[in-house]
Order: sequence, then C-alpha cells, then structure tokens
Amino acid sequence: MAHRVSTGGVIAFRLGAHHLTERLGEGGLLDAAGRCGIQNSPPGSALLALHARVRNLTQEQVADAVAGEKSLLQTWCMRGAPFYFPASDAPVFTTGVLPPTEAAMRHLVPGVEQALNKLGMSMIEAVRLTGAEIGDVLSGRRLAINELGAEIAARIARRLPKRQRDIWQEEGPYAPGQPLGEGVVHFCVRILTLQGVVCFAPRAGTKAPFVLVDEWLGHPIPDTDPDLARAELLRRYLRCYGPSTRGDFAAWAGIHTGDTGPWWSVVEDEMTQVEFGGTAWILTEDLDALRSAPMPKGVRLLPPRDPYTQVRDRETIVDKKYHREVWKMVGEPGTVLAGGKITGTWRSHKSGRKLTITIKTFGSLPDRDRKSLQGEAEQVGPLRGASSVDVEFDSY
Repeated sequence: MAHRVSTGGVIAFRLGAHHLTERLGEGGLLDAAGRCGIQNSPPGSALLALHARVRNLTQEQVADAVAGEKSLLQTWCMRGAPFYFPASDAPVFTTGVLPPTEAAMRHLVPGVEQALNKLGMSMIEAVRLTGAEIGDVLSGRRLAINELGAEIAARIARRLPKRQRDIWQEEGPYAPGQPLGEGVVHFCVRILTLQGVVCFAPRAGTKAPFVLVDEWLGHPIPDTDPDLARAELLRRYLRCYGPSTRGDFAAWAGIHTGDTGPWWSVVEDEMTQVEFGGTAWILTEDLDALRSAPMPKGVRLLPPRDPYTQVRDRETIVDKKYHREVWKMVGEPGTVLAGGKITGTWRSHKSGRKLTITIKTFGSLPDRDRKSLQGEAEQVGPLRGASSVDVEFDSY
C-alpha cells in the first residue's frame, strides 16, 4: 500500500530541498545552483534566485564564479532554457538532459520540425553538420546566436546538394529575412550545448555570447555514461520536486512523457510509491525527510521562474484562482514566499538608482511579514544596481 503524504509535508520537504527553509552560508553558492539548476530567464533572475538561497550574496561573487573561477557555468539546459549550474556538475545538466532519440530531440527544441521536413533532413544530421563547423567558426571568439548562426549556415550551405541548398537559403519562418537554414542552426546550437560543445560567456550589453566549452573552462566536460548522468538528473529532480510523476518530470525536462524511459528506468529501484493526489514517486532515501521536514518561517522574494515555482503540480503551492497571476505567458512576476506559502507576487521598476518594488498579496499580510519583506527588498536593491528601494503594498 502506498504511503500517504500531506500537502503541508510535501511543501516543507520541497522548500528544504530548495534551501528556502534556511539560507545557506556564504560559501553555499555552488550547492544552491547544483540542486536542480537555476534558470536565468528573464536575464538576471538567477542572481535573485541564488540570493534567496545564500546569505549575503553579491553580484561580484556570482560574476567571479562565472568569469573568474569559472566554477559556475551557464548554458541552455532543461526545456531549452538558459540555466546556471556548477561546472563540476556539467555532465548532469548536459549529458543528463540530452534526449537520446530523434523524436525526443525535436520535442526539446519545438519549432524545428517543419523546416527539417522541408529539407528532408533529420535533427541528428542537422546537429552533425552544425557541430562540424562550430569549432572553426567559434575558436578564439565570442559570438551571439545571430552572428554564430549566420556564419555556420553559410558554411553548411556550401556542403549541401543543390536542392537542399536552395531550400536552406530561402527565407524561413523564424524571422524576417532570415534564411531557413540559419534558423535550423539556432535550434542545433541548443543541442550542441547539451553535447558539451558550447556554453555562454557573460552577457555583453544585450547580447549573450557563446564560447567553446573547452576553451572557456580550459578542458572539455568529462565524458560520462549517459545512463549515470540521466539517473543523477532524475534524482536531483525528485529531491527538489518529489513526490512526482513521469509526466511532471517530462514537462520539467522538456520531453514527452513517453520518452522518460531512459531516465526513469535507471532509478526505478531507488523510488517508493506514495499517495499524493494520485500515485506519485519519491526517492526511498528521502521518505524520512518528507515525513519530518520542518515548515519554514520568514520571507523571500523569489524571482520569475524561480526553481521552486517551476513545479508542475502548481495547485500544491498556489490556489488555482491565482495561477494566471503567477504563471503568465509573458511578463511573469516574482512571487512572495512567507511562512512556507506563496502569498503574493511582486514586480520592480528602476528609475535611475532608485528601485520601486510593488508587492501584491493574495490576502492580508501580518505586520511582521511586511517588515521582513521591506528588509528583503533592501537586499534586492544592490543586486539590481540600485542605491535606494521603495516598497509599495497592494492586494488582489
């Protein structure tokens, strides 16, 4: 018979796993980033997510980890989104995410299928062609995706038979004036990040340039058995989002539910079935932690697309009537975490060196939480380059 677990127990367990019950010490940056990766879209959200998990975190500490020590790597990852994770964990978040089949690969980068079908080309072949050129194009350089895609697409065109070349060079559906083949290359670069070929260098203005991983780190990402990498990715997912299901893991990773076998099968013996709104699974070794997790106190200002709010069973953490306020298709707000509950949303507006943070709550907010949120907001200010912070409260 499956173990029954409560919503409160699940929330407490997940918050603890996300380091949102108590902040890590000042050396906890890599531990926070390595739990399940930290999404960095919109740009800058990763810094706020890490701040919510690590005491006294500064922009300079993160920048040094990325560009100085190079202990923190950024690349396209789950769902084709940009993530930060420890460089030492790179196999988990590259090889461990990479789909092993053509169909699963196409699902991870939706939008490429029509172009590939028109070309009569497989995704695997398109990635191979892109990979054959990217080393020469990118060696010793930093190029944003448009520059990188244009140069690689021009090189590939010369290698194609005339029929394919004509289609490759005609205007595609992705951007006005952009050749179809250039758009295909953009999709292929996402797969090459998961093959450990390229990663992001720090942003330069509005551009996020790519570099070759082995040049950036000074060494390639170690070869790792894909089964071992996928197993570790699923373990980390279950530690942060368990109890969970195949379908929810698939949505988080960016694959079809039917394609989860290569991940699920290698960890199946390590899981225990529980009853949580239906049948769900958790790592057996985490059962005791699930049953005894303390409910957190205090407040956090979580950024848009914080790892914690990337749960797929959203009704567990937010009343359904507020889902459209929290998870928007465009322009998602941040969320307010108080006493272990998502109690509202927040947005910021910067004018010069002044940052205004507007907090909208789902209900009444105790005075102690208002005071604590004021303190959190004042810590967010320097991370956004502000010297003063105003906090305004509103309600839904």
